[in-house]
Amino acid sequence: MKKINLMAAAFLVALLNGCSVVSGIFKAGAAVGIIAVIVVLLLIIWLISAFRGRS
Repeated sequence: MKKINLMAAAFLVALLNGCSVVSGIFKAGAAVGIIAVIVVLLLIIWLISAFRGRS
């Protein structure tokens, strides 16, 4: 019976650590996504201004 409780505790600890790792990955992914959107918007604005200046 003790072995089952120990295994359950180890499983819960591993599960909680996994959640914190996934949370960190999603936070980093959100930051990279926001930066990518800003870069794309700036590129679009730059292209529009470059073509308007030619005509």
